[in-house]
Amino acid sequence: MDQDRISQAEYLKALAHPTRIRILELLESEGRCVSNIGEKLDLKQSNISQHLGILRSRGILSLRREGGHSIYCIKDPRVAKILDLLRG
Repeated sequence: MDQDRISQAEYLKALAHPTRIRILELLESEGRCVSNIGEKLDLKQSNISQHLGILRSRGILSLRREGGHSIYCIKDPRVAKILDLLRG
């Protein structure tokens, strides 16, 4: 199997989780910190952090520091297209 196909499969695996899709939908409009995402999704910060780490490791999200907060934003513009496709 060639490396491009493996990378594509890993990218799609990172997206293939309901919580990660919900996170991406939240981040479509603006960057958010972990605690804000947790509040909006009613999930523990540790759980959210794990999902954010997976999305970030695949280049889907970026992280910036603002004061004492870590703000996550969508880095890959393909995500908007993928979410639109999923919505049908």
